[in-house]
Amino acid sequence: MSAQHLFPPIRELAEEVRAKRTSALDQARTALNAIRRADFGAEGLNAFISYDAARAEAAAAAVDAAVAAGGDGLALAGVPVAIKDNICTLDLPTTCGSRILEGYRSPYDATVVRRLRAAGAVVVGKTNLDEFAMGSSTENSAFGPTRNPFDLARVPGGSSGGSAAAVAAGVVPAALGSDTGGSVRQPAALCGVVGIKPTYGRVSRYGLVAFASSLDQVGTFGRTVADAAALLEVISGPDPLDSTCADRAVPAFGRELERDAQGLVVGVPKEYFPPELDGRIARLCREALERLRAAGATVREISLPHTRYAIPTYYIIAPAEASSNLARYDGVRYGLRAPGADATLAVYEVTRSLGFGAEVKRRIMLGTYALSAGYYEQYYGRAQRVRALIAQDFRRAFQDGVDVIFTPTTPSVAFRIGEKTEDPYQMYLADIFTVTANLAAVPGLSLPIGRVDGLPVGAQVLADRWNEAGMIRAAAALERALRGAP
Repeated sequence: MSAQHLFPPIRELAEEVRAKRTSALDQARTALNAIRRADFGAEGLNAFISYDAARAEAAAAAVDAAVAAGGDGLALAGVPVAIKDNICTLDLPTTCGSRILEGYRSPYDATVVRRLRAAGAVVVGKTNLDEFAMGSSTENSAFGPTRNPFDLARVPGGSSGGSAAAVAAGVVPAALGSDTGGSVRQPAALCGVVGIKPTYGRVSRYGLVAFASSLDQVGTFGRTVADAAALLEVISGPDPLDSTCADRAVPAFGRELERDAQGLVVGVPKEYFPPELDGRIARLCREALERLRAAGATVREISLPHTRYAIPTYYIIAPAEASSNLARYDGVRYGLRAPGADATLAVYEVTRSLGFGAEVKRRIMLGTYALSAGYYEQYYGRAQRVRALIAQDFRRAFQDGVDVIFTPTTPSVAFRIGEKTEDPYQMYLADIFTVTANLAAVPGLSLPIGRVDGLPVGAQVLADRWNEAGMIRAAAALERALRGAP
């Protein structure tokens, strides 16, 4: 199932709607029809958990009315977008891919959703994910696995696999996901689209259901760097509803798209090219670096020595924070309440046993153990100290004159559904190149650089904190170079 490219680039689509050469309603109907065709049935993508055609069409008609009334400033006028189902919306359920929240409706829109709507975007549906964003394949959803559009027998990556698959299949031109340890960039790589994780604090987390609060971020998907950057520009900025959101001005990311690579210094960390990396992925990375060098960039090897500790560090910190955040799902306040229990503790036990899936339970138990008396300092405290060392590696690289860092996004192409479900450690290693950016709070972007056996391969571009502009510049220059443009 390949993308049909039903939509032009986002900025062009919005301009067409503002100029009344097409309508937001027509674009919404195109997306809704694509959802119906691509998503359901035995061989469907299963990228969406919910959609409401009547509400989406009403929202699109409201955008058309705003344009008719002179709303020329709507940056995303009529652009259909999909929202990962751990981001709160008023008009559609927010399930987090879990039975414990099945049918739950939020009483408010997340800040990022509110900003998209204010810019004229039309939310057409909520996408599938690993339960509570815990996974690397979108196989852990209570609503079944999502399939990769390039090979329906393979995973799209995770946890934002539904959003990545929807964009890759051409169902929507753009989507939102969340990235705790690579959950935007990793599925972007496996599905052949662009995914951006911003600096922690660049985008509000208000309305993003918490998994690991010091790592979670909302990110964007698009078919191109320009599309993903356009969405990021709209959702970024200060938010008084989120105390972790920085009070910083939002750069005009679009201005970076046409800048060339002349003078850029690209660091290539040797730790991200281990001997066990698939040789075909390594070759595509080398070819991409040669394109950057030919475009005027300087490429040099660097070292990020604490990278080898990233996976164990992440899988202590993230489950520890998850065990705390998910304590609220107790069968009392909201969500599922299992019948038959006759005492408070029994309500907790039965509800959580029935409502949570195996991977969520595994991480809650791991996190609770890491935070328990006698083990807190041995595990969680030590992991936080190693996290500081990983962040220090990045700071030193950027202080030493590196503008961006280039790595593979994933160690392999998309694997088969069911291939790694019995081996959690091998599944966790799918994020080996992405978790460091979350631990260091730096921005990251994945873009396609080629294919292996017909399956997409992604490269990751990382930048210093708050330097999304430089990251987007480098990625756009590489994207042009790979397409053979001048």
